[in-house]
Formats: sequence, C-alpha cells, structure tokens
Amino acid sequence: MENTIRIQDFFKRLNALDWLFAASLCTGSWFALSRFGSYMDGYEKAILLLVTLGFSFLGWNWKPLRVLMWAAFGLAFFAVGRYQGNLDWANTNFFLKYLFSSQSAILWMCTFFFLSTLFYWIGLIARSDFGASVGSGLCWAAVVMGLVGMLVRWYESYLIGADVGHIPVSNLYEVFVLFSLITALFYLYYEQHYKTRQLGAFVLLVISAAIAFLLWYTVSRDAADIKSLLPALQSWWMKIHVPANFIGYGTFSLAAMVAWAYLLRHETKQNLWFGLVIIPGFLLGLAWLIALLLGSGDVVLSGLVKSSKILAVLLTIFSLTVVYREAIAERLPPSAVIDDLMYKSISVGFVFFTIATILGALWAADAWGGYWSWDPKETWALVVWLNYAAWLHFRLMKGLRGQVSAWWSLAGLVITSFAFLGVNMFLSGLHSYGAL
Repeated sequence: MENTIRIQDFFKRLNALDWLFAASLCTGSWFALSRFGSYMDGYEKAILLLVTLGFSFLGWNWKPLRVLMWAAFGLAFFAVGRYQGNLDWANTNFFLKYLFSSQSAILWMCTFFFLSTLFYWIGLIARSDFGASVGSGLCWAAVVMGLVGMLVRWYESYLIGADVGHIPVSNLYEVFVLFSLITALFYLYYEQHYKTRQLGAFVLLVISAAIAFLLWYTVSRDAADIKSLLPALQSWWMKIHVPANFIGYGTFSLAAMVAWAYLLRHETKQNLWFGLVIIPGFLLGLAWLIALLLGSGDVVLSGLVKSSKILAVLLTIFSLTVVYREAIAERLPPSAVIDDLMYKSISVGFVFFTIATILGALWAADAWGGYWSWDPKETWALVVWLNYAAWLHFRLMKGLRGQVSAWWSLAGLVITSFAFLGVNMFLSGLHSYGAL
C-alpha cells in the first residue's frame, strides 16, 4: 500500500514538460521503427523500447537531461536531413562540413571539453563562480556535440551500406567518445546534486586526457573512418554490453579523479610525491611482467614505449597539482562531499560493470560457444571487478574511509586503464579489436 502511494505521488509531481518529453521519445522511437525497423531484429526492437522507457524515467528525475536530449536529437535530425541520402554531402554542405557531420561534431566536442577544462581550472584557482559556470556550460555543449556526432555517425554507417551500418561503439575511436560522454554526464549530474563545481577541474582532466589520446589515435590510424564490423561484433549484444561496460569505466575514472582531489586536501606533499611514483610504478611494472610472460617481445616493447608516453603526460598533470597543493586544497568542497561522491561513483560503476561482465559472458557463449575463456581482456575485467568489489566490501563492512580509500580508488584508475588500453598494447586475444 505504501509503495502504491509513493508511485502515485511520483506521477503527480510530473508536469506537462515531463509528459511532453516522454511523448517526444515515444515519437522518436516510433519514427525509428517505421524508418529502420527492417534492419532490426526482435531483440533490437526490445532494446529500443527499454531505452525509451529508461530515458523517460531518467528525464523525469533529472530535468537537464530533457533539454540535452531535445537539443542533441534535434540537431542530429537536422544533420541527417542535410545528407539527402548521400554521404558526399558531408564535404559540400556547409552545416555538415563545419558543424554536424560526425567528424565535425566530434571535433567540436573535443574543443569544448578542452575549453571546459581550462575554465574549470580558472574558476578553481581564481575562486571565480563565473569561470566555473563557463566551464560547466562548455561541458554541456561538449556532451551535446558528442552525442550529435555519435548519432550522425550511426546514420552515416548505413549510408555507406546496409551491411556496414552499426551502432558506433565498435572500435577505440568510438568508445573513447562514448567514455568521454558518459564520464562528463555523470559528473554533470553530481555537480548539480552536490551543488559544487570545484571538482570539475579534476574530472575534466581525465576526459581531456582521453580526448588527447582520441585525437592522436585519429591522426595516426585514420581511426575516424567507418568500417564494417568484424563477424564476432555483428550482434545485438554489443548494443548493451559496451555501453554498460563504459558506464563502469567512466564512473571509476570519475571516482579516481575525485579521490585525487581528496588526497590534495588531506595528504602532505611528501606522501603525494611518493604515491605518484609508487602506485603507477608498481602496477605498471606488474602489468609489464605479466605481459612479458604472456605476450611477444615486440608487442611488449611497443606497448612499453606508448604507455610510458601516456604515463609521463598524466604524471606531469598530477605533479602540477601537487606543486600548487595549498592553493588548490583550500578551494575544494568539504571532505564529506568528496568522499560521498567517490563512493557513489564507484557503487554505480560496480553495478554496471557487473552487468556488463554478465552480458559479456552471455555474448561469448553465443559467439564462441563458451561463457569464459580466460582471454586477457576477460581476465583483466575480472581483476577490475575484484578490485572494486573489495573496495566496496571494506567500505560497507569495515567502514573504510579517508586517505586509504582515496589511494585505493586512484590505484583503481591504473588497473582500469590497463584493462581498457594496456591489454590492447601488450596482449592479444579474442577481444583484440582495437590494437594500438
């Protein structure tokens, strides 16, 4: 009876815009079914229905999501109309060439994320609400353009050919865009929930690092080109496994950057310098040892060079925050807020990473005939899962708090990064779809 009353109260709180939002999503889903239903099987139609219901509920509970989706889908619909069924218009139509083709929109996303990072840091250092507000606005703009780019890229793949068309979550280029969008969206939600923008400077650093890698990868490998899916990826499982997986990656990374802010507030400079050397050094050394035992010499050497470059850039950024620790620490929100945000991010990430792992096992059984094969990607996914399962166990059962939990969360970023990228650098296996 009490649950029924709560449900009734929830629906009573919905206003006309909430119902208009749900109606617009239903209309969009109906249009997608009528226009592209012939390309979908029963599972994919069910996914579309569940996504429509899910985003309606999310939009009711987090109002800014309504504006985001209206803006992104409206611009994507405008862009799709400019193509007139011909991919060549991407090079001649003004709006497509400079704004709304998939590559143009994603480049705008990259620009906005970099500028957002800059303004968040200006706002933090200068104690400027205006700077932080601009950073937040630019972050929203980046998410809109990134989502437009992904939606248009999905359409472009079908313009190349019906056998080529696929959801854009199939290679490193696409999943780096997905990672950036998911991480930013979760941060923006927490920013509104906790009513603080000071942590944006830290979270946007990991997004900017991902964007920098994305741009390098695009230039060096022509990664932005749309290609046909490998046979193992031609499955509806990909549409649910990959997004769930990257919700985990995104929230784990968000938690790690928030943990670094917590450590800047509470640790001494000596301990911070020591941690910057020991944690990545130990974990990467362990990863290289495993790679040497399991991988080929040339692959390990190439991976060592690439990962060292990435690590050098990240350590430089972290080191600058240590140098100016005192000035930064006093501008951060209360420790309780940072700690709670870290905990909630890991909790959400763990739930979705668990779902993704189960979905991955079911997909593996469907594609390869077995639920688990101890493939390097699967093994490291298990390592990531065990790491955060242990973190949550000690948090909930032993009351783990403070610097230890923050250091552990930061170490989790290294573990997660190796599972995400390191496996592609050092090892090969059934999941080697995005070699570096």
